[in-house]
Amino acid sequence: MKKRIFSILILLLLSVATISAQKSIRLGYIDMEYILENVPEYQEAQNQLENRVQEWKKESEAKMRVVSNMKIKLENERALLTKELIEQREDEIQYLENQALEYQQNRFGPNGDYINQKKQLVRPIQDQVFAAVQEIAKNRNLDFVFDRTSDIGMIYADQQFDVSELVLRTIKRTANREQLEGKDEISEMEKAEDRTIEQEEVITEREKLVEERKNEREALIEQRNKERDSLRAAKQKEFDERRAKILAERERKKDSIMKARENKNDTIK
Repeated sequence: MKKRIFSILILLLLSVATISAQKSIRLGYIDMEYILENVPEYQEAQNQLENRVQEWKKESEAKMRVVSNMKIKLENERALLTKELIEQREDEIQYLENQALEYQQNRFGPNGDYINQKKQLVRPIQDQVFAAVQEIAKNRNLDFVFDRTSDIGMIYADQQFDVSELVLRTIKRTANREQLEGKDEISEMEKAEDRTIEQEEVITEREKLVEERKNEREALIEQRNKERDSLRAAKQKEFDERRAKILAERERKKDSIMKARENKNDTIK
């Protein structure tokens, strides 16, 4: 299956290379399994992992052997046991069997220790391989590099062949076309579709600059409004304090006059 996928990819790229009149496409491939087999550090770690795996297998087999022996013993003694004892034995056997199966799953399941440690073992070597592939591809002007032993296939591609932006523009264009109404909008959309990525980047940069200036103006206006509001608040506070002081002074004079009148009345009496 891997070889078939690899062959299809090669044929597709060769077809593209034949069609392309500007530049012939240069391909390369690696054999990751061969590389791993010849890296001493990987082999040493692999041997350690295999020793661990053998220990896990022994433990798993021992657990299952206990369960098997208990089942055989129960069948031999079933006629001599009461219903309650049989049920107790069966419950115990079921519990131990579940424990054994869970142990197998934890060690050898899709998310088990073996798979996880295998990934950890390969990852540092893969990182070295990918770094080396990038360096070699640039030095030898390779456009694509494949791993013929991997399901992933392509592990390096020259940036000039990245059409992600074109795909994104096509998706947006399709979505926008569904919302268009009127000739002017359609005409504007057709102009946008005819622009190259470079032209689009220039326009995007220009729009970005306009947006940044707009944000700066809005920030400046907001700052001025805050300063104005702060000044107004300070003036209002000053006015309120002065008014409160005047009212307090008036109240004090009023109280003084009232006391003077009261003293005068007392004197007359």
